[in-house]
Amino acid sequence: MTVLLPPSETKREGGDTGSTLDLGALSFPELVPERAAVITAARSVSSEESTARTALKLGPKSIAERLRNLSLESSPTLPAIERYTGVLYDPLDAGSATATTRRWWSEHVVVQSAMFGPIGGGDPIPAYRLSHDSRLGTVRLASHWPAPAARALATRTDGLVLDLRSEGYRALGPVPEAVVLRVVSVDGSGRRKALNHWNKTAKGRLVALLGATDAQIASMADLVAWANAFDVVLERVDGTWELVAESLVAPAA
Repeated sequence: MTVLLPPSETKREGGDTGSTLDLGALSFPELVPERAAVITAARSVSSEESTARTALKLGPKSIAERLRNLSLESSPTLPAIERYTGVLYDPLDAGSATATTRRWWSEHVVVQSAMFGPIGGGDPIPAYRLSHDSRLGTVRLASHWPAPAARALATRTDGLVLDLRSEGYRALGPVPEAVVLRVVSVDGSGRRKALNHWNKTAKGRLVALLGATDAQIASMADLVAWANAFDVVLERVDGTWELVAESLVAPAA
């Protein structure tokens, strides 16, 4: 099983000072040329506040984040699953996860980074600033990543691929055969509605539970059986797989 996650705009600072970025040591090392090209372009637009503000969509409070892109090769690293923070990643509580859980994430989670392309959940990366819709001059992420990322991800499609990425990041690494999971809320009368904020929380808790239970899953049937065992509601509705948020979180009214 492979779980595809989006990255997060927010990232934890710091890391292992004895470890710096090694593009070839990341998962999917065949993507080193594409990664190097994006890093070069990101460094160029980040060198001045004026260009960084537009290219990276930075405001007064976040403009300093451009400096991350100027020291990627020398900055300390953290495993990707720890580097990212925010609504999806906070429920993982990666810093206090057990060795079994961390191993599961390293083996089964792939994050679609705008800077590095697809990377493993345990891959060591520095803090950076780049989004799927950032503007990097001659390097257009929307055309730069899809073909090579799709080829790389195809090497992980021999089992179930569960796609929890947002639309923008799915476009950077298409996996046509992946199961895209829709998060919904179901009220007392059975009415369903898609969620936004709680959508990410539910996905984060799902991935946390998969890791904590060392889930051994090879097919959607296996995933449904696992979900039933842990009172997680996964249902197929009109051809789409849906995760009922209330089985993992309590959405705001």
